[in-house]
Amino acid sequence: QVQLVESGGGLVQAGGSLRLSCAAAGRTFSNYAMGWFRQAPGNEREFVAYINRSGSITFYADNVKGRFTISRDNAKNTVYLQMSSLKPEDTAVYYCAARAQPSYYGSNYANTPSAYDYWGRGTQVTVSS
Repeated sequence: QVQLVESGGGLVQAGGSLRLSCAAAGRTFSNYAMGWFRQAPGNEREFVAYINRSGSITFYADNVKGRFTISRDNAKNTVYLQMSSLKPEDTAVYYCAARAQPSYYGSNYANTPSAYDYWGRGTQVTVSS
């Protein structure tokens, strides 16, 4: 089991920034690729960003590319999502998720929620116009 706890959400004005954190406990954090997803009311959960085990490979959804940055610190068992130039349409509950990955330096990129093994409970991000 991997326990994931998100933090850092809140209310921010459009154009502002937030940094989300996701702290992991349980099994070895560096064994897992990590993803961020988000879900707005009435919408399906959507992919935001992915990072492989070593932190050397990342992928982003087109609608956040250039504005969001995913990173991880394996020594601290934490993955981050730096969000800049926030827009009202970024308002959602943000979730981190863990995906078992065999190769430390490789990639098993996936952008569907069903591909991830463990989930946090989410943190609310609200962007006002």
